[in-house]
Amino acid sequence: MSGLTEQPTEQLSAQGPTRGDELSGMYGPENKADVVIIGAGPAGLSAATELRRCGVQSVVVLDREPVAGGIPRHCDHYPYGLREFSRLLRGPAYARRLVVAALAAGVRIHTGVSIQSLTIGPVLTVTSDAGVRVVHARRVLIATGARETSRAARFIGGTKPGGVVSTGALQGLVHLEGINPFRAPVVLGTELVSFSALLTCRHLGIRPVAMIEPGASTTAFWPARWLPRILGIPLLLKTELLTIEGESTVSGVTIRRPNGDIERLNADGVIVSGHFRPESAILARSHIELDRHTGGPVVDQFGRCSDPDFFAAGNLLRPVETAGWSWQEGKAVGHAIAQSLQGKLPSPATGIAVELAGRSLKYVVPQRIVPTDVPPALDSFQFRVSHKAQGRLCLSINGTRKTVKSLSTVPERRIRVPLTVLPRSPSGTATFELVESDR
Repeated sequence: MSGLTEQPTEQLSAQGPTRGDELSGMYGPENKADVVIIGAGPAGLSAATELRRCGVQSVVVLDREPVAGGIPRHCDHYPYGLREFSRLLRGPAYARRLVVAALAAGVRIHTGVSIQSLTIGPVLTVTSDAGVRVVHARRVLIATGARETSRAARFIGGTKPGGVVSTGALQGLVHLEGINPFRAPVVLGTELVSFSALLTCRHLGIRPVAMIEPGASTTAFWPARWLPRILGIPLLLKTELLTIEGESTVSGVTIRRPNGDIERLNADGVIVSGHFRPESAILARSHIELDRHTGGPVVDQFGRCSDPDFFAAGNLLRPVETAGWSWQEGKAVGHAIAQSLQGKLPSPATGIAVELAGRSLKYVVPQRIVPTDVPPALDSFQFRVSHKAQGRLCLSINGTRKTVKSLSTVPERRIRVPLTVLPRSPSGTATFELVESDR
């Protein structure tokens, strides 16, 4: 990879990824491929590159966006690339390198393609400017990522003026279209992506009026809270955004402070950041089982879905991890798909269910484990908690309960437990529960 050079997006588009209106024959004369990957972000592209490295002949990546590379191409700031390329990169440069690597490996990438349905086979119905096509594959990897929760889904009152955007939309406007949507917005949320929004604002000289967080501390790790202080932006903790005001554009917001006082802030925009959810709409219309906790598909330790011809990786599995994490996960699942094509994965029929008890744990991934000696793609259970908590993480299986580890954590902190915590040949149901300490 060190020999690859960065290239402008326009040049890559001309020589690499193909738009949907140029698809004729690109899957082959019968619209077939060994593996079709949905999503040209870090997880999808690393999986595609790994599949080609493993000798899989026909690997096709589809994406509805006009340019491949995923969310990082919107994020014109550091840090990207240390894990993947041993270089500190900005998001767009990182995205271009992922695309270059996939193309160099022989992956075919088609943009401007939307997936209409996934059915047993596996068979995909896709649409593009060329019309409707049916594509047959031996395996399908779904890597559609996650999206931020909208204002409407958060039940924020007031009028509905223009100028209310997610971080992703803001970054698209600023970095892809060169549009400055406002001068003095407020930022709702303190996840990592919220601080990315501050950096995006700084890029065009936008000065947020305040950063608003309903919780008692920032969701991102504590060093992040220094960024608004450095930029001179008030960080309002224990503060609730009640209403958004304005007619054609935002003119202000009302907030409730920790003491209950209602205040009005003059602002010309609102950045509604974070609260990610898997982009799983296509799965909701399919035969593939969804997990009620994550909102993504139920998978085993190989990223294999309830239909074993379908796999999933990246932030579709659980919101939300970094681009580097998704890249690594995609690579591992890509390797598992190659093993599946060679008949090296165990039958999914022997899997046991992994469940949660109580309300403290928000989700667990993977949700099914197949006893086997084949190394897993997902080598640990991943958890999040629903609220700030401390106590003992316990595992119950076949009537036996044991403490796995002690925890003191807050929401959006990554919690990992190696799969080896399970017995060598588990059966029945494995149930995790966080038993909280008395406060």
